[in-house]
Amino acid sequence: MHHHPHNFTAYQNPSASTSNSMAHANVEQSFNQIPNELYGSTSTSSMPTAPPRHQHQHQQQQQQQQFRPTIPQVSGNDMGASTSALHQAQTDIYDNFGNTSTSDLRRSSVRGDPRRKEIYAYNAPFTLFSHGWSAATDPSRKFRLAVSSFIEDYSNKIHVIQLDEEAGELVHRSTFDHPYPATKIMWIPDQKGNFPDLLATSGDYLRLWRVGTDNTARIESLLNTNRTAEYCAPLTSFDWNELDMNLIGTSSIDTTCTVWQLETGQAIGTTRPAAAIDGTVRTQLIAHDKEVFDISFSRGSAQIFASVGADGSLRLFDLRRLEHSTIMYEDPQRQPLLRLAWNRNDHNYIATFAQDSKEVLILDLRLPCTPVGRLRNHEATINGLSWAPHSGSHICTAGDDYQALIWDVHEMPKPIDDPILAYRAEAEVNQIHWSAAFPDWISICSDNKLEILRV
Repeated sequence: MHHHPHNFTAYQNPSASTSNSMAHANVEQSFNQIPNELYGSTSTSSMPTAPPRHQHQHQQQQQQQQFRPTIPQVSGNDMGASTSALHQAQTDIYDNFGNTSTSDLRRSSVRGDPRRKEIYAYNAPFTLFSHGWSAATDPSRKFRLAVSSFIEDYSNKIHVIQLDEEAGELVHRSTFDHPYPATKIMWIPDQKGNFPDLLATSGDYLRLWRVGTDNTARIESLLNTNRTAEYCAPLTSFDWNELDMNLIGTSSIDTTCTVWQLETGQAIGTTRPAAAIDGTVRTQLIAHDKEVFDISFSRGSAQIFASVGADGSLRLFDLRRLEHSTIMYEDPQRQPLLRLAWNRNDHNYIATFAQDSKEVLILDLRLPCTPVGRLRNHEATINGLSWAPHSGSHICTAGDDYQALIWDVHEMPKPIDDPILAYRAEAEVNQIHWSAAFPDWISICSDNKLEILRV
């Protein structure tokens, strides 16, 4: 069930009374500070209790539930024409070495290796929500994900898991404690391995974690804009700038966006890999009239970012000219906009969706105010979206209808009637991500299960 995302109290600020970076608010404080819509269907009223499982028995094959092409409703002799349309869209696929090959997004996987599956599943002993792919591609660190529990309490967990290609399954690598559920998880978007192996999480604060060679994580830095206030305003989301990895932007229920400048304490190639990492506020600004629910940097410029919030607007900012912002879209009914995703290849396009909405809106920044595309095939509230890393015309979406859908939007502004691929999970899908380092793979979280799906 979804609830109106306004009038939330703030977390007690541990920094006002202690220097312990992991100290936190009183456990007895009710967990209602983060808008429940941002957690999809993981709120109390709809959260099933998952039976505890041994952490090393987390994987099961769901081979029968592969991504399936979606075929329009047809009758009689029309089937031939409809099925042939499933093989028209071609897209460039990039391998890990930057080489390009022309491939159909609807293709089957190579089946020469019997250990290669279409779907790998990881079952946890608690409901899952936020998760993120590691960008590392070297043999020891590739195919890693971090995933957070959703427990309405102080004590939560983050698991680091990895695809073991020899065993043919997702295996648990490590667990570390996290105060409250993480609203977002991101690994540093560093595919070249020039930076330390860092993981960031948001919740009450923005935290940086250093991941060791054994995949264990230790807290590196807690980034707090106000260390003297008794209470802090929870962070709803953040984004790690792919073009300047020293910048992270956060969004908060206190109407602000903050851009942090990370200080790694080391130059690339230094001989001091354990140097401390900290951050300073580059800028903090009142971004919206109400709570800010998401933030995203442009993949075309390190200086430009966008945000959405409870006032129903999508706004554009430039770090070089912060005295003003540009409202690119406002929901006609002023419904809160919950998430946004910036196209990773064509930087003119941003996708977003409103609270309790069944459709995704695609905006062309050259034509503000009116969406150029609407994706309407979801049968229940949408919870997440992610653009393809290798194609400017493909996007995936997920929602409470148990579905993860992939769309080809290259014919916009013509109507997009149907997705090209669909996957039905066993429960509401709370989050979806398209791996940047491994563009053949999408990840989803539903109930207590994380699945990676080959597309």
